[in-house]
Amino acid sequence: MEKPQVFRSPTAVVVWVVWLLFAVGNWIDLAVQGRDHLSVVAAAILLLATGAAYVTAQRPRIIADDTGVTVRNPLRDHRIGWAGVAKVDLVDLLRVHCAWGGPPGAPPADRDHHKIISAWAIHYSRRRQFAAEAKARRSARRSTSSFPAGFGRSYDSARPAHEPGSSEAEAERIVKLLEARATAARAEAVWADSTVEIAGAKTAETEPAAQAAPGTTAVATTGWTEPLTSTWSRRALGALLIPALILLIVILI
Repeated sequence: MEKPQVFRSPTAVVVWVVWLLFAVGNWIDLAVQGRDHLSVVAAAILLLATGAAYVTAQRPRIIADDTGVTVRNPLRDHRIGWAGVAKVDLVDLLRVHCAWGGPPGAPPADRDHHKIISAWAIHYSRRRQFAAEAKARRSARRSTSSFPAGFGRSYDSARPAHEPGSSEAEAERIVKLLEARATAARAEAVWADSTVEIAGAKTAETEPAAQAAPGTTAVATTGWTEPLTSTWSRRALGALLIPALILLIVILI
């Protein structure tokens, strides 16, 4: 069993660490110098802001393991097996297209349920991508005009490539990785489903119909066919509601 892969925004991690240091420093200062009601209110406001920073910066992530993918957003967690991942793409955020229900080997278009989950952890700047493509087209036109006829470079050869360390390049790498794992799981599900059908047909000819063909639950037990489940995070809700309640009590006192 491979160790789960966790994908997060490096910028969000830095924001969370910087804010936490800032908040701790201010709490220490308020504890040492603050002696009035305003200091207590300020401490409660810092606590609420820290809860919001935790929910929006520290919590969001994508977790890919052997059986499926988990998208952890600020307040909700979404989990689906690999065979139910129809497509992964990028808009402003990374999106997981989910399709579940029906036979394990059914194509995504024939599934009973469909839903798109946007992952807050992975951001993608379409404006930056469009700007890079426009720059590449201008560069290609200048290069073509400087060569004799028939020797110009095509636009495809001058298409922009994101720098290896850029957030866009990292987002595209994550999409390719998730797509590869989902495609492999769907292919395995189709193969297992067809194998079960063949085994079931042979068993029906030689044995009573009441006996199940061996391996009929092989795909299901792997977890690949796990349907989409979406749950509220109690920890995230508590990180917001408890400081808000404390702030309300402090203000009313």
